[in-house]
Amino acid sequence: MGKAECISYDEQQLPYIDLGSAQIRMEKDAAPEWALKKAQDELRELPGVKEQAIKDLRELIQNEKYLNLPLDDEYMMMFLRPTHYYPESALKRLKNFYHMKLKYGIACENIIPSKLRNVFEANILNLLPQRDQHGRRLLVLEAGKKWKPSQVPLVDLFRGIQLTVLGSMVEPYSQICGAVVIIDMEGLPLSHITQFTPSFAAMLLDYIQECICMRLKAVHIVNNSYIFNMLFAIFKPFIREKLRKRIFFHGKDYKSLISHIDAGALPPKYGGSATWELPPGKLLGEFFECYAKDYELADSYGYTEGYKMKK
Repeated sequence: MGKAECISYDEQQLPYIDLGSAQIRMEKDAAPEWALKKAQDELRELPGVKEQAIKDLRELIQNEKYLNLPLDDEYMMMFLRPTHYYPESALKRLKNFYHMKLKYGIACENIIPSKLRNVFEANILNLLPQRDQHGRRLLVLEAGKKWKPSQVPLVDLFRGIQLTVLGSMVEPYSQICGAVVIIDMEGLPLSHITQFTPSFAAMLLDYIQECICMRLKAVHIVNNSYIFNMLFAIFKPFIREKLRKRIFFHGKDYKSLISHIDAGALPPKYGGSATWELPPGKLLGEFFECYAKDYELADSYGYTEGYKMKK
């Protein structure tokens, strides 16, 4: 089967991209039973604990005078699951998440599909249709020679990543099982290195380590070169041990990659055995645009006028 060329809709009029042997879709339904059992075992999602945590977090948010957020159970759980149902931890993560706009401005504003068409049309950001053997979402970022900073400035690439993560944050399945990122650095030009300034690295690490409301289970770097390894060595001291232990370098050894991720979930270009072919990036962007209203609403949340962030 060739590449998908248009968005399809199911009986509930929900959009998806049909790849023949797999589909790309937002999975907003309840997680499967085995994942809910995982949430009980790993995330303290237990009767009594869950309800009390939702109630406590809602009250904590209501006490935040300048924080404009929805207060429904689903929204509370989006922040409680990654923080193991500890309300104070969830509030801290939530506040860090919404501080991003105030701290970094344009890099964290307008996380809306129509504002990021250049990112998707460049075919450098992919959402794989299948999860790995642990139920984790798989995101692929091609940041080597395929990435042209003149077409997709680094700040837009970062916003595109945030948009994709936001899409996964609303999925109960992903809230429980988390996500895995594959970064393909094939042919990284020396000129790209200048894009990764200390200030950008600090912002990215702040986002990953303090703000992201998703269980980031692993970062796999493939086709990494000596140039990239040197760059990573510079920033490594600023990466906390928890994240550092989840970063894996594979070079061109895809057997190493599939020792972590089941081959059936990966395309052949990464040593996988999947039979689907990824859609054009433009189509993936159009898929996200089907949820434009949701993204626009999410972009409206956060701190209201008059709030001053403590330094």
